[in-house]
Amino acid sequence: MLQRLLFRSLLRLALALAGLGTLLPCAAEPVREIDHAWARLQPDGAAVVEGERDLGRRWDLDFPGLGGRALYRVVLPPRTRDDMALLFSRLGNQAEIRLNGVTLRRLGVLDDPTYDASKAPQLLQLPAALLKADGPNELMIEVSIQRQRWGGLSVMHYGPEAEVWPMFDRLQDWRQTSSTVFAASLAIMGGLATLLWWRQRDALYGVFALSAWLGMVRNIDQIQPEPWLPWPLWGALVAASYAAHLALICQFTLMALGRLTRAMTWGVWGVLGSAALLAAASFAWAEPLLWTLGLAALVPLGLVTVIIVAQEAWTSRRTIALVLAAAGVLAVVAGVHDLLWVRSVHSTGLRLTWMTHVVFCFALIMAGLVADRFSRSVAALRASSDELAARVRQREAELRSAFDALEVQQRQRAVAEERQRIMRELHDGVGAHLVGLMHLVQRPQVDHAEVEQLARTALDDMRVAVDSLQGAEGDLTTVLAMLRHRLEPRLKAAGLSLAWEMGDLPETDGLSPQSVLHVQRIVLEAVTNVIRHAQAHSVTIRAETDLLGAVVLSVVDDGIGPGRAEGGLGVRNMRSRAQALGAQLDIEPASPAGTRVRLRWPRPATSAAPHAP
Repeated sequence: MLQRLLFRSLLRLALALAGLGTLLPCAAEPVREIDHAWARLQPDGAAVVEGERDLGRRWDLDFPGLGGRALYRVVLPPRTRDDMALLFSRLGNQAEIRLNGVTLRRLGVLDDPTYDASKAPQLLQLPAALLKADGPNELMIEVSIQRQRWGGLSVMHYGPEAEVWPMFDRLQDWRQTSSTVFAASLAIMGGLATLLWWRQRDALYGVFALSAWLGMVRNIDQIQPEPWLPWPLWGALVAASYAAHLALICQFTLMALGRLTRAMTWGVWGVLGSAALLAAASFAWAEPLLWTLGLAALVPLGLVTVIIVAQEAWTSRRTIALVLAAAGVLAVVAGVHDLLWVRSVHSTGLRLTWMTHVVFCFALIMAGLVADRFSRSVAALRASSDELAARVRQREAELRSAFDALEVQQRQRAVAEERQRIMRELHDGVGAHLVGLMHLVQRPQVDHAEVEQLARTALDDMRVAVDSLQGAEGDLTTVLAMLRHRLEPRLKAAGLSLAWEMGDLPETDGLSPQSVLHVQRIVLEAVTNVIRHAQAHSVTIRAETDLLGAVVLSVVDDGIGPGRAEGGLGVRNMRSRAQALGAQLDIEPASPAGTRVRLRWPRPATSAAPHAP
């Protein structure tokens, strides 16, 4: 529907610009054009005027800034057929129509400004029963008029309904349907542009949105018989909106081409403000000439804009500049036509304004520019996003490569550290015992019991080192069970009984091979001291958790109590390993006799992998 309406509007506009007459073609006979009538005009505060009246002259031209009442009498010929109709091209602002003394239609209530019948053409079907066939018919039209509202009576057409109806349709399309479509389209375009401006804060979108909303107000006024505000306040608002709409179109055009300078910006807003103030003053002081001057002030702005756009089109040969230049020329021509031949001279109701249609076509071009700018912004954003994604992928690949290299280095370092640890343990533990064993063997007098004990110690150290390499998977109970398996034969050979008391021990995430080795070494050293120095009969190894969640390991014997071994190398190694674990080691007398070695490990689950002492 929109495309069909635009095509018809542009076709009619082209015919009008070509000078082919008014936008309503003259229908073939028997339609009669009525352009004169007897009238009694009663302007407010002025003398009554009676006599023959040219319906081509608008009330506002004869009585500028005045309202009033008018009574028109038209003599219609005798009825020749039963389907006669009357077309009022413009009638208002409120009217009452009577035929041969019978009221046919009321348009609003006389002198009530809340309704304006002049917004639309009126088609009146004349009942055959009221039309005289043997003599003339008297048509009386009484109207009430508000100032600066284009009231009164314009040219009428009288004839068969089948001939008059197409004329009414053309007027309706040009004035009502087109304005309805324009208002709805501008509202949609204004809403989209407002959303774009809100999201991107681009001044181009903001100017277009404001221009579209103001143009929508103008088109709504063309079709809405009930004003949204009291008259003449509504008239002042519509006039100011129209002036701002035209000025903002000029600003948008220059912005779209990149030719809006600071001086032109001040010029546009200066003309906009002047035209809006003149419009408000015109309706406030009842001086129509002021609004005419406000419209005239827009013509130089339009001419300057067209010249700048034409220069841009000539130098850059850009298609959009050529299109804007052509549309700008049409807009200036339409503005001059409306100013000179509609507003300032006369208004028959058939000579309609061009500017609304040209400006809407201009708005469509502006919408195309906005859409093109947005699509280019989206394309640039997409390209930027793709470039950023490529950079992210490249950075991810680099990080992945670096991480893989770091992981390889960490594995190599862990292997090297584990190798160094094993070598150190073998050197300091098994190696040291083997060296001592060699010295014993080389003595002239060999103590076989001492050699056996030292060999067993070396073997236990080697087994403990091997056990520490097995995966404990956080299970401290399993670690201690492996240690018990190693200790029981040794304690049995020494004649000591073993009491093994294990409580519920938590899983220990930080139980690394190094931690396992430290725990085993501490317990093993404590047991070794019992065998060598305590002169005990039994040993109790206990593992439990205290109220704070710490793991507590205890080795208790029933021997002679702490002695010289407490300050020896073995005890120092035990304390050093406890420190590496982050644990507390206490050696104290047991009750009733013996020694207690107590290891308290506060938070083994979060302990870092300890270093070798």
